[in-house]
Amino acid sequence: MIAAYSLSGMLAGILNRFGKIGVVIGFALGNVLLAYVSNGYTVELIHFKEILIAFIGLLAVPKNLHIELEEFIGNKKLLPITPDRALNKSKEVAENLNQVSQAIQEMATNYQQAEKESYDANKQIFITELLSSLEPYKDNMLYEDMADTEGKIIDEIFKYLLDKQEVDRQALLAVFANCNSYIVGFDDKDISQYLEENITQMIRMINTSYKIAKSDFIWKKRVEENQKNMGKQLDGVSKAIQKMAKGIEDDMENEAQYEKQKTEILELLKQKAIAVADLSIKKEGRYIIEVYLDEILETAKIENIEKVATQILKEKIVLNEEASIGKKLSFLSDDRYVMAIGTGETTKNKSELSGDAMLNVRLKDGKYLIAISDGMGTGTKARQSSTQSLRMLENLLLSGFDKNISLDLINTSLINQNTEVFATLDIAIIDLYEGNIEFIKSGACPTYIKNKKKVQIIKSNSLPTGMVDGNQIQSFDRDITSGDILLMCSDGILDANIEYKNKELWIKYMLEDIETTNTKKIADLILNEAIDNTFGNVKDDMSVIVCKFKEKENGD
Repeated sequence: MIAAYSLSGMLAGILNRFGKIGVVIGFALGNVLLAYVSNGYTVELIHFKEILIAFIGLLAVPKNLHIELEEFIGNKKLLPITPDRALNKSKEVAENLNQVSQAIQEMATNYQQAEKESYDANKQIFITELLSSLEPYKDNMLYEDMADTEGKIIDEIFKYLLDKQEVDRQALLAVFANCNSYIVGFDDKDISQYLEENITQMIRMINTSYKIAKSDFIWKKRVEENQKNMGKQLDGVSKAIQKMAKGIEDDMENEAQYEKQKTEILELLKQKAIAVADLSIKKEGRYIIEVYLDEILETAKIENIEKVATQILKEKIVLNEEASIGKKLSFLSDDRYVMAIGTGETTKNKSELSGDAMLNVRLKDGKYLIAISDGMGTGTKARQSSTQSLRMLENLLLSGFDKNISLDLINTSLINQNTEVFATLDIAIIDLYEGNIEFIKSGACPTYIKNKKKVQIIKSNSLPTGMVDGNQIQSFDRDITSGDILLMCSDGILDANIEYKNKELWIKYMLEDIETTNTKKIADLILNEAIDNTFGNVKDDMSVIVCKFKEKENGD
């Protein structure tokens, strides 16, 4: 109905130059057009008797009559003047939806890839069966064309069979003609009879071969799996979008709680000549403040906003560059801990590309996402599965997906490709404000946490992502202690030492002996020791991430 009135009103405005008759025609035309487009026939969305009554009323209004709306509603504006905020909020929503779109595109690509692989596999099953059937009939005049498995004819026949399930004389001749291979000689009675016998024989062999091959096709199971996985993925997308909508509702409720602080901040910023269109405050553990501006600010004015917000909210507030878009600046409560990160990696001998992938990104809520994914095997295939897993993880979490749903989507997405694409996921979501870490593991190596001389091992027994449907992801929580050193690695590091039956122990013992707290040096020491353990013959891709945490002192 909204669309009907909008379109009809627009056309009425366009035809307004023709007077009242034009207005009525435009309104009726818009109604007819939208009704036809929406339901395929002209059952009006707005009843014509209503339009007729309005038309009569319009004709009764004198041409020289002018109505001043201010006389009825006054000069008070009914809508808030927040165009910049609305625009920037739209940009933020658009960015979230783009990230959702990228994640969905990844899923769609997997379905297409799986479909292509299934098509090729099924085609090969059919060709093998057909060649076996053709073997006794090499004297058939169509044999050479049909035995050319790389040719276009066999491909076109297979596509036709997938659609129609059976080929007939007319279809076979049409395929040959479309491939510029014409069968002639039907005008000669003797030749015609010979041709018909050969064609009939070939049609029989093609249809028989397809029926036999069809029983071995893998599509039926693949379709069932894809339908099940697609249902899960769509459910995940639905929940993520619901979360976005609820987030908007929650933002509106949270704003009311901090109306006083908002007013105070706006007044102080006005005194400092900082033009702010609007400002919102919410608290999710830490404060998150979004400032909607009339212009791009210089660094000094941004620092002034930080100082004013800190003064009013009684908590140190800093700019969150990752979540700032256009004229919308995002600020949040400052982290209570600082983190240093060091990494090290090397590739398997004689392999041009590592199958490991690492990720270090700050999320919009201020938390940090640190992750390692180890694609099974080495080279391009392994790299593809690991980078795809981390890329999807980043897009999903940044766009508002719940972490459990995100991991489930990645799992089903990898399952859809084929049964040989697996990837471990070793994830740490680090909150430097609250001072805690959530570890999420899917077939990943143990994580090590060192504080002074004591080393704690966190491990799981889950399978790699993409291996089984409904894989149980394991998660653990731990508070951060100042001085903690965290180490994550791929199995190339862990399996390098052959002296210990329990391979995880060699890293534990080495961490206990390492004196330095420099994260890069620790990563290099572990990596070099792993390489030395293999006598320089690196048998698997190796990756290691080391993080160090320190509590901020007052004034930091």
